[in-house]
Amino acid sequence: MIEETLFSRIVNGDIPADIVYQDELVTAFRDINPRTPTHILLVPNKVIPTVNDVSADDESTMGRLIVVAQKLAQDEGIADDGYRLIINCGDHGNQEVYHLHMHLMGGRPLGPMLTRKQTD
Repeated sequence: MIEETLFSRIVNGDIPADIVYQDELVTAFRDINPRTPTHILLVPNKVIPTVNDVSADDESTMGRLIVVAQKLAQDEGIADDGYRLIINCGDHGNQEVYHLHMHLMGGRPLGPMLTRKQTD
């Protein structure tokens, strides 16, 4: 059995959050420590620990995450200028909560995804 997570507790209403979207497959809420003017987390309602744990049965949920992200980008007024969708996976990907989640970030220029490592 998969353990309850911080995000599953938000989905279930056990922890308050600024929920901006919820349906039978996904929930989206504002990040409590936003890095950009718009910073929304989208999570599957079902606990999927990492991208590596996604199965064929999860295809509709994963597609819904993208469709909802697109809708929220429109609603937030950031779709035309652009935005970033980020899913971190595992320790090296800097995943902090082991409940798959997508960051929708925008509202200002975000710069390069990664900076090049300087060599001498």
